[in-house]
Formats: sequence, C-alpha cells, structure tokens
Amino acid sequence: MDPAQVMKSGFEHFKKEVYDKKPEVFKALAEGQSPKFMVFACSDSRVCPSHVLGFQPGEAFVVRNIANIVPPYDPAKYAGVGAAVEYAVVHLKVENIVVVGHSRCGGIDRLMSHKDDGSTVTDFIDDWVKICMPARNKVMEAHSDLTPAEQCTKCEKEAVNVSLKNLLTYPFVKKATQNKTLALHGGYYDFVHGQFETWTAQM
Repeated sequence: MDPAQVMKSGFEHFKKEVYDKKPEVFKALAEGQSPKFMVFACSDSRVCPSHVLGFQPGEAFVVRNIANIVPPYDPAKYAGVGAAVEYAVVHLKVENIVVVGHSRCGGIDRLMSHKDDGSTVTDFIDDWVKICMPARNKVMEAHSDLTPAEQCTKCEKEAVNVSLKNLLTYPFVKKATQNKTLALHGGYYDFVHGQFETWTAQM
C-alpha cells in the first residue's frame, strides 16, 4: 500500500474510533494540556508507551530516543532533551517522570558490544549510548558469569537507573523532587513475556 494511504487509513480509523467518540476530550485538549506524567521511552517501534501503558491523549508528555536515555544536564550538548524536561517540569508541572526500558533493546545491545578502547564507528549512535556506560561497566563487573543476552537484560534495567540519576543533574528537577512535587520512576517492559515492572528512584 502507498505510504500516504497507510497514514490516511490510520487517521480515518483513529477519527472514527477515537476522535469522533470522545468529542468532549478533544474539546478540552484544544484549550491546553496538563499531563501528570512525562515518559522517556525508546524509539523502538515495538514499545509505544501510549499503547503499552494505556495513556490517553493529554495524559503523558512523551520523549522517545535511542535506548530511552536521559543525558546529564548540558545546555550546549543536549538541548533537545533538556528543553523537553524543562518544559514538562517548569511549565506543565508534571508530577511524575518515568523512564521506561525494554527487552531486546538494540541501543543497549550496541552499548554492551562497545569496544573497551572507547573508539566509535558510527556518526551518532555510539556516542549517544555511551551516556549509559556506567550501567554497562556495573553489569560487566557484577555479572561476568552471565551470557551476553542475560547481561544485556541486566543492562537494559540498569541503564534506566543511570537516566534517573542523570535527571537529578537538572536543577529544576532536583528542586521539584526536593519539594515533593515531582517523583522519578523506573519502568521495564518485557514484550517477550508480556510483563511490566516499575520502581521508584531513591533520592
């Protein structure tokens, strides 16, 4: 099917089954948004957070990138992520930030196979996933007896904790958590076994 037709058919289905059946919801959304959640999720086509977690339009402010990574505060280097976090926390005043990792993550697999000499062979991917190098190092040290696949699963979860820690380097995030107006949560979606687990970051 023609790509344009695929999108058109998808929208027609959405309009008929969702938009037209909930006019009051979309009328309210036309006036603004006040989501309670900000979600960091992977760009992986298998893990759409709105589908997995059942968020409806207006309920979650979502950022998706390779390996659902939150980089540390750096206005010069990571302005895209920083702008999203600032807008969610300072302007939308979300009450929860959730970082959701997932099974069979290609970004984490790339991180786990990274050369120890620090060299890179991609324009963007290697430098990006290296943000979670502390997770890789922790897993390699603590679980050297596991298979590569098992180590990757461990790292998929540990990388979430690195991102949660990085969130606290953003001054407005740290202030909001100290004021108890914002909570940070980790999540892990195992689409192989149909399971989801969550944990709250320890400040």
